[in-house]
Amino acid sequence: MNASIPIDDLELGFDFPALPGMDAADIQTPCLVLDLDALERNIRKMGEYCRAHGMRHRAHGKMHKSVDVARLQERLGGAVGICCQKVSEAEVFARGGIGDILVSNQVRDPAKIDRLARLPKLGARIIVCVDDLDNVAELAAAAQKHGTELEVFVEIDCGAGRCGVTSTDEVVALARAIDAAPGLSFSGLQAYQGAAQHLRSHEDRKAKLDVAISMVKEAVAALKTAGLEPMLVSGGGTGSYQFESNSGVYNELQCGSYAFMDADYGGVLDENGERIDQGQLENAFFILTQVMNHAKADMAVCDAGLKAQSLDSGLPVIHRRDDVKYIKCSDEHGVIADPNGALKVGDKLRLVPGHCDPTANLHDWYVGLRDGKVETLWPVSARGKLY
Repeated sequence: MNASIPIDDLELGFDFPALPGMDAADIQTPCLVLDLDALERNIRKMGEYCRAHGMRHRAHGKMHKSVDVARLQERLGGAVGICCQKVSEAEVFARGGIGDILVSNQVRDPAKIDRLARLPKLGARIIVCVDDLDNVAELAAAAQKHGTELEVFVEIDCGAGRCGVTSTDEVVALARAIDAAPGLSFSGLQAYQGAAQHLRSHEDRKAKLDVAISMVKEAVAALKTAGLEPMLVSGGGTGSYQFESNSGVYNELQCGSYAFMDADYGGVLDENGERIDQGQLENAFFILTQVMNHAKADMAVCDAGLKAQSLDSGLPVIHRRDDVKYIKCSDEHGVIADPNGALKVGDKLRLVPGHCDPTANLHDWYVGLRDGKVETLWPVSARGKLY
């Protein structure tokens, strides 16, 4: 258990779902559990891959929102730091001792910009993304006010259709403005192709990434001509990292879900047509749920419904069971088709959620399991840090 969490006045089953040393069978449900062996294997595999390809790995902290998982990614996988999406989220990691943090997003609200500019005082390298010249001036004023330095990435819209600039001229103009601004330094490019991550076929993802990589190469060439060669070219996710790492232009990956994996990423296929959660990466993140009702012979009801998981990427999958299927849910209940009557009240099941990121944000704790025992209890440190 994280030593910084006081537990003297906390109660099992009210404040937290388990305690170190407990049998897995005694964990209170529904809750998040981590298979620590699988988690560590995933982290090591990504670390080995990045080293073999000469890539930095900046793990995406918005996925797990956990200082403890981020430290594990640094220690076992050689991660250089983390990405996050919000200033308050970045502050949690900075306070937790993570020393290299990218806010892979724009920050425009004056109060948030002011808070962002104070974060280097916590001892962390802070990088933020821009796609608007006015934002450069806003960030510079805040950095000067607090006597700090912010590093800045120019964000390229390389196909996600959300934030970022779309022309090489805009990239160069922004980089020049950042380079000239007091309190700021131009560090590189943010070029994350989010729309490609969950495309099922390898060929479809490659087509999207070919376009993105071409845009990035053009931007880097123009920046070099302008005397502003980027130190870092950052992007790549769990569904695309092999393309960026072999591009010859990216030097930093931002994979996040690789550590936990979820049901939606499980449907992504590699170049051999095999699921990436079979052989490459493993499910390490689960919702532990318990059967609470079996009044109908062919249907069980469990205690993990909408409030225990996000369904934006579909229903969860019951781990390593093909005889039962999670078919629908309401606020507090999940309905499981059980045609053979295999389940009974009290049975516990592991659900692989459709989308790990928003599911993690619904819970306060991770229960770390090894060999059927609770080994550790980690807080979801940045849960609710949306500002």
